[in-house]
Amino acid sequence: MRKIFTVLLAASVLAMPLAATAQVKPAPTGKQVVVQKEVVKKKVIVRKGGWVKGRRLSASDRRRATEIDYRALRLTSPPRGYHWVRINNSILLVGITSGLISKVHDAR
Repeated sequence: MRKIFTVLLAASVLAMPLAATAQVKPAPTGKQVVVQKEVVKKKVIVRKGGWVKGRRLSASDRRRATEIDYRALRLTSPPRGYHWVRINNSILLVGITSGLISKVHDAR
């Protein structure tokens, strides 16, 4: 009885991979489907409001900025590593290397 049981068990273990491969359907021949996708990514920069303390100036804003004489406008002297710049109607105290805005004044 043991021999019959072991033979049946061995046969079922060996037959499992054969049964699994028989279930796989081959790909249909002659019908090939080509799927093309076109992905477009758009970078949008939204600026709300004016200049805010803690925001960094972008490279284009740094190019537009003009350094001003703080004494003529009666502003405080900038700390080491900072300078006063004007962009449009705003006067900003900006870090020279980091571009970080420390103070904002309106020139109106």
